[in-house]
Amino acid sequence: MNSKPVAVVAVGGNALIRDGGHSALSDQYDAVSATTEHVVDMIAAGWNVVLTHGNGPQVGFILRRSEIAEGQVPTVPVPYAVGDTQGAIGFMFQNAFGNALRKRGLEMPVIALVTQTLVDQSDPAFARPDKPIGSFMTEEVAKHLATTLGWTVMPDSNRGWRRTIASPQPVRIIEAQLIERLAREGNLVIACGGGGIAVEQLADGSLRGVDAVVDKDRAAALLAIEMQADLLMIPTGVERVAIRFGQPDQEWLGRITVAQAEALAAAGHFGEGSMGPKIEALLKFVKHRPAGRGVITNTENIARALRGETGTWIES
Repeated sequence: MNSKPVAVVAVGGNALIRDGGHSALSDQYDAVSATTEHVVDMIAAGWNVVLTHGNGPQVGFILRRSEIAEGQVPTVPVPYAVGDTQGAIGFMFQNAFGNALRKRGLEMPVIALVTQTLVDQSDPAFARPDKPIGSFMTEEVAKHLATTLGWTVMPDSNRGWRRTIASPQPVRIIEAQLIERLAREGNLVIACGGGGIAVEQLADGSLRGVDAVVDKDRAAALLAIEMQADLLMIPTGVERVAIRFGQPDQEWLGRITVAQAEALAAAGHFGEGSMGPKIEALLKFVKHRPAGRGVITNTENIARALRGETGTWIES
């Protein structure tokens, strides 16, 4: 064990795809490489790092391939699609981190770990699967797949129909103790990809994959709590969080308390589909880990944020 502080860094799946014209695996690897350069700044500054990542677009690609190949090869169940992305994205980060560390003259083992997240089958989310995943389809195709594959489907943003799936709250990260031990021993760990593979626990104690996806930021917050991490960092597209964004009285947030963040959230300042889940995750972590801190910033400013020069910080 070493005495360095531990940070969980939660990178989104969309961060790996800059735009629709750069979605090939080679493009995703380039985006991963750019991200790792900034995360290595944390390691050089004396942090042990656990990196989690999203997988929304990537799971969508896998499911789309499965849809196209219907009747030709077996379809891919969601738990296996999430596992596939953990392996592929984990490889990208593992390889890119190894190269970035070597270039900086830093020696640190890099481990990509397939991770499971326990969910509760009584979670209300299973009764109303409303998380869109996969590609857009016509109503006719969506309803055909719903009939043949047992999916639930719905129209999404007037752009077509999509499959929907449950997004339950994470209960426990199955491999959390192992991840903590590896990190505190000085390994760079890539874990909890896509929020972790959702599993349920049966009466005999065994685990079984379920058709559900876990929000990546919620899973990262839970992992940070279970690891007793010192910091939860959520890189996003902006240097700081703003309230009244785009309005004449727009205000960038620097350091705020839990109480201030909760009041702003209650007033509707954080969009449900954008900053809301990130603020929720930081609040959960800091409330359960008063000695910890949470920060949102963009990848390019990770080093500056750690020096206290930027970022939106939530502290108890």
